[in-house]
Amino acid sequence: MTDSLSVRLPLSLLGLALLLPPAAFTQVKTVPLPTQEEMRSLQLLAYSCSRENDLSSCDQTRSIADPLMDHPRLPAACKDTLWELIQASQVASSNSFQRRDSIDRPARRLTVVCAKAPAPAPKEPTRT
Repeated sequence: MTDSLSVRLPLSLLGLALLLPPAAFTQVKTVPLPTQEEMRSLQLLAYSCSRENDLSSCDQTRSIADPLMDHPRLPAACKDTLWELIQASQVASSNSFQRRDSIDRPARRLTVVCAKAPAPAPKEPTRT
């Protein structure tokens, strides 16, 4: 009885391994986070959109922020800020304080919320 069980167990594990998608066997490639300079340039574009209320800077702001929404390593708070910026960066007939503030608020948060997190410090081996 134990012999048949020992034969069936490895075969069932082999069957499970064959069901795994091929990506499970490949190395996961780490996607780099946007640099602080890239976030700063997006922030400056958003300020320009806010100040000038022109189609060029607002479109550019949205076109740079939009692909960042799909970035796998950006935190949710950063994506919320990007989403708010994308929604607010629209040309309006009147460049009111409310319009400028709705763009400036998320733009100010970009470099803080989307800042690159420091790498964790290596742990020292514990001596017992």
